Amino acid sequence: MNNKTQLERTKLEELDRESKYKIFSSKVNFFITVILTAWALFQLYASLSNKVPLQILRYTHLGMAISMAYILYPATKNANRRKLPWYDCVLAVLVVCVAAYFIINYKPLQFRAGRYNSLDVFMAGLGIVLVLLACWRVVGPPIVIIAICFLFYGILGKYMGGFLQHRGFSLKRIITHLFITTEGVIGNPLGVCATYIFLFILFGAFLEKTRIGQFFINLANALAGWASGGPAKVAVLSSALQGTVSGSSVSNTVSTGSFTIPMMKSLGYTPEFAGAVEAAASTGGQIMPPIMGSAAFLISETCNVPYRELMLIALIPALLYFTGIWVSVHLEAKRLGLQGLPSEQLPKLGLLLREKGHLLLPLVGIIYLMLSGFTITRAALLGCLLCVIVPYLRKGTRVSFLQILTALPQAARSVVSVATACSTAGIIIGMVTLTGLGQRIGTGIFGLVGNSVFLSLVCAMFTSLILGMGVSTTSNYLITSTIAAPILIRAGIPLLASHMFCFYFGIVADITPPVALAAYAGSAISGGNAFKTGVNATKLAIAAFLIPYMFAMNPKMIMIGGTFIEALPMIITAILGLIGIGGGFIGYLNGPLNMFLRILSFVGGLCMVIPGTSTDILGAFIVIGAVLANSLNLKRQKR
Repeated sequence: MNNKTQLERTKLEELDRESKYKIFSSKVNFFITVILTAWALFQLYASLSNKVPLQILRYTHLGMAISMAYILYPATKNANRRKLPWYDCVLAVLVVCVAAYFIINYKPLQFRAGRYNSLDVFMAGLGIVLVLLACWRVVGPPIVIIAICFLFYGILGKYMGGFLQHRGFSLKRIITHLFITTEGVIGNPLGVCATYIFLFILFGAFLEKTRIGQFFINLANALAGWASGGPAKVAVLSSALQGTVSGSSVSNTVSTGSFTIPMMKSLGYTPEFAGAVEAAASTGGQIMPPIMGSAAFLISETCNVPYRELMLIALIPALLYFTGIWVSVHLEAKRLGLQGLPSEQLPKLGLLLREKGHLLLPLVGIIYLMLSGFTITRAALLGCLLCVIVPYLRKGTRVSFLQILTALPQAARSVVSVATACSTAGIIIGMVTLTGLGQRIGTGIFGLVGNSVFLSLVCAMFTSLILGMGVSTTSNYLITSTIAAPILIRAGIPLLASHMFCFYFGIVADITPPVALAAYAGSAISGGNAFKTGVNATKLAIAAFLIPYMFAMNPKMIMIGGTFIEALPMIITAILGLIGIGGGFIGYLNGPLNMFLRILSFVGGLCMVIPGTSTDILGAFIVIGAVLANSLNLKRQKR
């Protein structure tokens, strides 16, 4: 990697909140690595033995994550990252003391439930404050401000009018409910993080150490680098492959964009379009099975749907999403007359598969295990084992065992931000369950939109997009599934479709201006305007804005209440519709389109995307008409 690319990547990592770690001396770094490794080993022991009580596992996970948040992350954006302040050490020790108190006393606390003493209340209150302070520096202010508002609502709600009024709760009741019971901080979100999410982050870390990410890029180059606009299609394909094991939009943009964006620019794509392609494709990684974003595990747990079923349900929208981006990229390449990369610059597919094809075994293996009925935990553990074994099958891919072991502290470090978000979201969810706010908001909004399913969906969409600005997808889903999903369920949309709707729009927030972290990451590499990159990414990912409406209004499309055979016609018409919509946005189908034909193409594509036989037929006629009219225009121009 040349110096310029390295500088661009360093600039990019500054945008990613999860990469803003402090920089330590070798001795301090070694000490922290030992702690992180010990934490990862404890997590593995808990998963393998299944003997660690629920409360102990969750309080240990919380204590390690929050204490590491104070050690690893600077207090403010402009703080000296090369210094470990004494107050951060004090805060970390306090977190450990709080966690240890509840671990040691977890059985006595069960016996005195509802009759907690003053020390119990004090330690719980201190724990809540420490969680909020850690989340502020790790995840950012938005979710913390929302959590504090919910805390005030619990105390002051009795003074409010209308559907928001409740009987009010004492500070003691709120504190104990949020930190001692499993309805708040150590509730279901943190429980999922301590079990499923941690293991799959560890699986992803093992895959990185086997260099499978670079293998994905090489494979994508071999498959699509020769086509029109090859590097852009490589970005889409490699991001889809990378997305199968990475649930982070920004980290996916970092890992693949450093290679694909310069290639796209060298072919003639504008910096804004090149950055947008990578950002849009990388964002799709969070909806690409088998390992989707962390929130997918929460959906499985909340909706009581086996993860293997969720994978199959999510596969159709994910493929439609990447198809939409692929179509837009292809049409843009045709419009600009861009060619693929020369064959001498591309890896040979046969040779690549012969030498390194076995690196796909962990991915294939974990898909097989989850589809075969293995539990999520067992599949993840066996997947990690495959990652350790597979590199040694061929001499050319072997890495040192010590390098593979570095995945343990890397996974522990990566899970800090997710655990911090989950614990803070637990405060919000705990206040919602305590006050009944979810039902109250649902009642209030339902009174405004009436029985309109479409208006309910629009309200849920804007809620997810607004809450998703600058917030991790996990945090976004946890909030919107608590507030917005009940609105959709009350409007008659099935439980799983409602949660998937909120999940998808929480993801799209990563490329939706004004706050579009993945798009800003892409612009940092490409050198383009960040806002224009976000706008282009939104246009490329238009499928992500349409697909949730499709499966919410007709759940059979994702095989909820239907079969694949019933879903197939909707999938085909949706793909054709995405071609029409892409042609309208890009301005090219069978040739350049004028403004009138662009509008026709977009409207026709939209009609085919909307579920319904009549709209499909109408849309097909409109798009075909636009293509025929454009053919006549092109013939006239040649005369």
